Amino acid sequence: MSSNLTAVSYGVNLSPSELDHLRKVLAGSGASFTSESRSGDERFGVYILGLAVDGTTAADLSGIRRLVADAAAPGMDTAIVADALRDATRKFLIMDVDSTLIQQEVIELLAAHAGKREEVTAVTEAAMRGELDFAQSLHARVAVLAGLPAAVVDAVRAEVRLSEGAAELVAAFKAAGHAVAVVSGGFNQILQPIAEKLGLDYWIANELEIVDGVLTGKVLGDVIDRAAKEKYLREWAAAEGIDLEHTIAVGDGANDLDMLGAAGIGVAFNAKPAVRAVADAAINMPYLDAVRHIAGV
Repeated sequence: MSSNLTAVSYGVNLSPSELDHLRKVLAGSGASFTSESRSGDERFGVYILGLAVDGTTAADLSGIRRLVADAAAPGMDTAIVADALRDATRKFLIMDVDSTLIQQEVIELLAAHAGKREEVTAVTEAAMRGELDFAQSLHARVAVLAGLPAAVVDAVRAEVRLSEGAAELVAAFKAAGHAVAVVSGGFNQILQPIAEKLGLDYWIANELEIVDGVLTGKVLGDVIDRAAKEKYLREWAAAEGIDLEHTIAVGDGANDLDMLGAAGIGVAFNAKPAVRAVADAAINMPYLDAVRHIAGV
């Protein structure tokens, strides 16, 4: 038996009783413990437990993750991560943008300038729950922006705020020699300066059509939907020479599901229930840099 998995727990309340319960659940699954450590800061705590498990097929790993998720206590989440990912020399991190890398949904900020925020928010939420086709919903939401002056793009860009820990997460991955990318159902006009400032290796989003200084209510080219997000994960990881098993994908909505499923580990960040239900791990607190601890960076 060798140490081949790691249980990474994080949360604002890692109580001794909750950690003891976690150890019992893991022991009940047949795991033995090879190492133990604690870290964290004033925002959240981190508890890392090395595991040795007989057999780590996809079904075995999924079963352990389900046991741990079902036994989770409020204020604490646990990711079960393959050591092959945590120990990889180079890793590839790919993230969604709206409500993941940044705190806001940009389409809603733009719609507010057209007096249509509530209407657009309802459509966005339905699309993120997977109730609407993303491309169709995007075209419908962008249509309400027709006639707005292009200057609203600058105004909205000034409203955008990175998620807590986002800059630190990117900096840590880059400093360790890993690659970082974002892929967004949002808009290049908002994303470009953010991506350049963070020093991202790859990024892509939709392009708002602007003619004579006015938004036309259309997007140019193919929509970045859930299939496109997976496609770019695979293409960019291959370009970096990084195996898919060494990739980490982070997102919050149905548009991210294919990307999360294809990555070495898919992390649901303050996500919709349908996304949390199928993701490999979940972060249910506002600190995006918890991903560092999951990935061992």
